Amino acid sequence: MTNDTTTTWTIPPQADGWRLDKALELMLPEVGLRGRRRLIESGGLTVNGRLLPAGYRVRAGQTVAMVPQDRERRFGPADVPVVLTAGDYVLLNKPSGLHSAALAQGGGESVEALLPDIFPGRPSFLLSRLDSLTTGLLPAAFSPEAAATYRDMEESGEVDKTYLAVGHGEPDVTYFRCDGELDAADRKKTRVLDRATIDSLRMTEVEALETRGGVTLFRCTIKKGARHQIRTHLAWAGHPLVGDPLYGQGEGERLFLHCAGIDCPAFAALCDAPWNLAEAVEIVSRGAVA
Repeated sequence: MTNDTTTTWTIPPQADGWRLDKALELMLPEVGLRGRRRLIESGGLTVNGRLLPAGYRVRAGQTVAMVPQDRERRFGPADVPVVLTAGDYVLLNKPSGLHSAALAQGGGESVEALLPDIFPGRPSFLLSRLDSLTTGLLPAAFSPEAAATYRDMEESGEVDKTYLAVGHGEPDVTYFRCDGELDAADRKKTRVLDRATIDSLRMTEVEALETRGGVTLFRCTIKKGARHQIRTHLAWAGHPLVGDPLYGQGEGERLFLHCAGIDCPAFAALCDAPWNLAEAVEIVSRGAVA
């Protein structure tokens, strides 16, 4: 169906469980795989109103909507609220579906692109990144000097980042450390090598907080971190995250990973997750009976 602003389709029964980029072939047969993935990555397409990755597993009956790229943007300054301002630093709360930094290939929206609107007339610089599906604290600095100081604190191990995550299964112990060395040579997917890392900045400390309905709420603490570190390490430990389309099953419409705290000599900030364990249990239970 087409109207003045969007074109919509309904996922048919035969595409139930397909990857989003594959299901789009039924709706856009003239567009190749690369084109479909670019459309998804650019933020020009939603599933039930949500921006989701190419690997998301669609369900029959869901509504896919394509919005013309010259239309009004989906995210604005109000979608990235300020959690804390501390001197030359500021902590933002990033929503799901919004990239942290501008994409190298162009297209898509990002916190970085919104910074001039969030802080008019005041230069600001992102200090780290979150995956587009990950929510929570994103630090920025108001000067190059403050940015350099923060990076020095990261390198010296003075920055602690705490994440909340929901993974499949129940661990045998309450506390454990994921220290498998990470290989991020593949631009899309990080893997864990068969050896322990000697870099303490790339380890993940994990605490199991609560298990219910076959899933566990974890508190994960990292230092500097690496791309997909928590997602990769928990999957390697046998607890892939609920809603992870790359390292897990991609069930539901949310990745259950949230940056809930950052603590360093310059500031300390906390940020509540936009989800709870009960939501993850419900999503997993729905998938089990589907």
